[in-house]
Amino acid sequence: MYRTNTCGELNLAHCGHEVTLAGWVQRVRDLGAMTFIDLRDRYGITQLVTDEHTPEHVKEAVNHLGREFVIQAKGIVRERASKNKNISTGDIEIEISSIRVLSKSEVPPFTIQNDTDGGDDLRMKYRYLDLRRPMVQQNLFLRANMAHVTRTYLSEQGFIETETPVLIKSTPEGARDFVVPSRMNPGEFYALPQSPQIFKQLLMVAGFDKYFQIVKCFRDEDLRADRQPEFTQIDCEMSFVEQEDVLNTFEGLTRHLLREIKGVEVDVFPRMPWSVAMEKYGSDKPDIRFDMFLHEMTDRLKGKGFQVFESAPYIGGICVSGVAEYTRKQLDELTEWVKRPQIGSKGLVYIKLNNDGSIRSSVDKFYNEEDLKGIAGLMGAKQGDLILILSGEREHTQNALGLLRVEMANRLGLRPKDVFKPLWVVDFPLLEWNEETQRYFAMHHPFTSPKPEDIALLDSDPGKVRANAYDLVINGVEIGGGSVRIFDSQLQATMFRILGFTPAQAEAQFGFLMNAFRYGAPPHAGIAFGFDRLVSMFAGLDSIRDVIAFPKNNSGRDVMNDSPSPISDDQLEELNLIINLPSEK
Repeated sequence: MYRTNTCGELNLAHCGHEVTLAGWVQRVRDLGAMTFIDLRDRYGITQLVTDEHTPEHVKEAVNHLGREFVIQAKGIVRERASKNKNISTGDIEIEISSIRVLSKSEVPPFTIQNDTDGGDDLRMKYRYLDLRRPMVQQNLFLRANMAHVTRTYLSEQGFIETETPVLIKSTPEGARDFVVPSRMNPGEFYALPQSPQIFKQLLMVAGFDKYFQIVKCFRDEDLRADRQPEFTQIDCEMSFVEQEDVLNTFEGLTRHLLREIKGVEVDVFPRMPWSVAMEKYGSDKPDIRFDMFLHEMTDRLKGKGFQVFESAPYIGGICVSGVAEYTRKQLDELTEWVKRPQIGSKGLVYIKLNNDGSIRSSVDKFYNEEDLKGIAGLMGAKQGDLILILSGEREHTQNALGLLRVEMANRLGLRPKDVFKPLWVVDFPLLEWNEETQRYFAMHHPFTSPKPEDIALLDSDPGKVRANAYDLVINGVEIGGGSVRIFDSQLQATMFRILGFTPAQAEAQFGFLMNAFRYGAPPHAGIAFGFDRLVSMFAGLDSIRDVIAFPKNNSGRDVMNDSPSPISDDQLEELNLIINLPSEK
């Protein structure tokens, strides 16, 4: 056999035992009379040693070892004279009696250790080497463990794991589809699923009652730290349930994962209407680990001659505790921060409640001390606090204040990664208006049910209709989202009409779902968790790339295998994507 033990399991109880280990050479330290080899596998690191008792041919072989050589070593376990408390095998070492090189290695382009000297691009190009680093492996072990715990929990709750198709029909709503040409059906295309939405609803029509799947999904959209063109969802659907049934079930899953994986107990999952989230936090995924609420001051600040405020539909601010000592340089830097394209504000107004009791602002010319103290009182500000104010269109300014709120919390250390504060955001708008196309789009998807009490508004005032939808938010990150589904054919037809589908278009795109509803569809609802986001949060990371074995970069490229890449003209012709015309004579 190649090994009797792994590099992470030996301890003082094994002293005197002969063992065989196999793994990668982390490093070799030649001290003259003694040579030490750190041997690594996925389980840990064990120190091997040669000394005056080691056979000469073994010493000679050790002299030719390099980093990342794959070797097999046999020897006796003995107690280390100088112990290493940083590794699990730090009390022992192996006195080598024989060694065999299984595979040589070129010098790697970066060091294979946690504090590597490799940059992101280099490590992505050699991802198979990056995956040898213990911290990267730990992220994937965490991912595997979370998937196992999830499957076990949902199976025990009566959910049936069911695979749905990967080659499906393209639909016009949502993000852009990745499309796949069909060789056997010239001029026609499959799409890769953005989610298994329609199929899981069909499983409910089929009577499966509780479905789940840890499934790959695909969206051809712009990328950022928490997005990849292919990503993984914990996808679920339930029959004969209402919103509270779904929320309670998946609170249970979330509590179970936090308890089993992180050792954290969470009791309360507040429900927060979308409108409250926007008004108080400036975000539909609020971080409730800290307060720093938004305060609207539109009426209070108008009428004083400050034109920026006079012309603004909305004026709002946040109170940041304990930073009134911010310098002019720091305030100017904050002003430039809110002017960045990602934020899009034209400027920043501040009010400082100094520790000596004085109060100063960047708009002293327009607001006297009494005015400023009134604003401070409205916001609950006290000595030592700093008030930051933005103005403009309501939705845009609330979003900007929400981003500013998070930025200030980051600067003040108010977002600890080991604290978890979940909540449900509910009562989203069902529809959102697009000025460019002059029509409504579904805020979630076309199968989301309106709140029953709002159905009457669909014809008279669609923009005011609330969705029977919900998002699970943890620490300011949208972890999951779902909705109660439409299961009535007439209501679904109304929804398609409001979204601008003609009956023929609706039939062409979704006729098979509508036909299924004619044969007895149960009330049903579902949810999908972003599994990559959930794992990265549990790992204390900001990017989902670090919990995916082979991720794409921010341009959607795999720099390791250089994809996407062109294909040959022969392949294009076979797929009917180009036609080779006969050459002219």
